[in-house]
Amino acid sequence: MVEVGPRDGLQNEKQPISVDTRIALIDRLSGSGLPVIEAGSFVSPKWVPQMAASEEVLAGIRRKTGTVYSALTPNMKGYERALAAKADEVAVFGAASEAFTQKNINCTIAESLERFRPLLEQAQRDGIPVRGYVSCVLGCPYEGEIDPLKVAEVSGALLEMGCYEISLGDTIGVGTPEAAKRMIEQVSAKVPLEKLAVHFHDTYGQALTNTYAARQRGVAVVDPAVAGLGACPYAKGASGNVASEDVLYMLDGLGIDTGVDLQLLADAGNFISTELGRESNSRVARALTA
Repeated sequence: MVEVGPRDGLQNEKQPISVDTRIALIDRLSGSGLPVIEAGSFVSPKWVPQMAASEEVLAGIRRKTGTVYSALTPNMKGYERALAAKADEVAVFGAASEAFTQKNINCTIAESLERFRPLLEQAQRDGIPVRGYVSCVLGCPYEGEIDPLKVAEVSGALLEMGCYEISLGDTIGVGTPEAAKRMIEQVSAKVPLEKLAVHFHDTYGQALTNTYAARQRGVAVVDPAVAGLGACPYAKGASGNVASEDVLYMLDGLGIDTGVDLQLLADAGNFISTELGRESNSRVARALTA
């Protein structure tokens, strides 16, 4: 389980979130036993104000031995900031949709990938692992359905450049289990299954079943967000990422030992939900609380 709540989950919140609150959330998540926590994002605060002061967050957390604290780094400047803040690993973010890439960063997919090359080369010299994200793997707000072969092409390019793992993101949450399985089948021809992860948003209520379908296809890494935090600005009605508590409850039921404590994870989700002034989006957390 790669916990993305402190970054992907909080970055779209409209209300300000203090550094102290972000630190407290990460410390609670660390205490639950999560192996990887995405702690921040080194992007311009002009574009993502909720991720401002990620240096302070990484400096303030109580680092737990054996837990990896990662950060999103879109360019060399972001990478250098993450390195100075002692992030254990970094992530770069691409897309399988030409229209999405053009609308967001005004370049082609090929051009966007080439921008990552200097970062990956420097990270290799520094001994810093780099994870690759591919967005819009099952649908795009501009193009609609995405060809799985395109997802495979982009994923393969990120692997070739040096990413140790590729996370496949259903950015607008339109995927279904069979579509997810077909996509993974195509991508696994370019990227070994042991180097793949999945990242599902729950716009249409399919995120947990898609996660299960991916597990059936052999993918063993999932990116959930505690309390189902997050939303996509491109998908009306999006209710956030698949909830970490719900994923863990399912994995526990499958007899898969993750080393994560469900009650402590739910407590972390209830903490941030209270801070945000709303109920947790996790059904498991709500049931445990009741």
